[in-house]
Amino acid sequence: MKLSRRDFVRTGMAGGALGALGELPLAQDSIASEDRRSIFIDTDTASDDAVALMIAFAEPGIEIAGIGTVAGNVPVDVATRNAIYIRDLCGAKAPVHRGAASPLIRPLQTAQYIHGQDGMGDIGLPIRDKAPNSSDAVGALIAAAKKYSGTLELVTLGPLTNIAVAVRRAPEIVPLIKRCVVMGGVSDYRGNVTPVSEFNFWVDPEAAEITLLSGLTIEMVGWDISRKYAVFDDAEAAEIRAIGTERAQVAIDCQKKLREFSLKETGLRGFDLPDPIAMAVALRPEIATRRKTLAATVITDDGPTRGMAMFDELSRKPQGSRISVVEEASREAFVKMLHDALRA
Repeated sequence: MKLSRRDFVRTGMAGGALGALGELPLAQDSIASEDRRSIFIDTDTASDDAVALMIAFAEPGIEIAGIGTVAGNVPVDVATRNAIYIRDLCGAKAPVHRGAASPLIRPLQTAQYIHGQDGMGDIGLPIRDKAPNSSDAVGALIAAAKKYSGTLELVTLGPLTNIAVAVRRAPEIVPLIKRCVVMGGVSDYRGNVTPVSEFNFWVDPEAAEITLLSGLTIEMVGWDISRKYAVFDDAEAAEIRAIGTERAQVAIDCQKKLREFSLKETGLRGFDLPDPIAMAVALRPEIATRRKTLAATVITDDGPTRGMAMFDELSRKPQGSRISVVEEASREAFVKMLHDALRA
């Protein structure tokens, strides 16, 4: 029997993504104290994800319980190498776990035409092969949710494949995760891969729908927030690079391909940083200045609406799960946080 995509979402049957994950995660050694927040980051590490990781590593009072990688911007092995490179660049020790190599039921389509073949702008960074802590990002997330029961915060920067598999494999973790900040979708229906769809949801729309319907406490930070509050022109980029630290220089230089793409395709006045502003909202919720609770679903059909986050504001019995959607943010607060993180 051949399942439709809708059947897949409803039954939770997974193929490619589950097949890509199998090894047990390594044990976590660090213990969170009462005055530290614990977060787990899921990332398809390319140039903007790299800056988001720099922000997280620099934030005081944060313990990074783990970093899971996923195929999206780049293939998962490239994403894993980049995550390890940024971790080591920042002198951090967070464990990195390789995750899903493909979307749940679709072939992978990357954004290497935007971020470069290495995901980091193809500028010749000394990124080397280095083994991750494990090859089971799903298992690592499940273990972290149980270890930090009720306090773990999840931040997703890429397609939601790992998250969908985790909540299907271990639905008991849903109430154990305090908050899940998702960089994905758009709240104003202006997309960056189709007229109405954002890349992360578009790459694996089935995973996005499963995650939104999972019962997780979700806060969505869409590409519209980056487009409105996190664009940097050449002068602003030069000011950041002039901070002079190695991480500041890498943070700007690795946007080279994205800057070229922006000039030709998006009409933005510079490159934008969607994952960093989502990370900023996750770490400092006050950076989001306006939120709205909406019933949300994700369109899994093919065509120009594939991956579109759809919000139901009209029905008395709205379709979908109610999530918090960030509609406005403070650019001033975000830029200050970014500068401070890159000085660290």
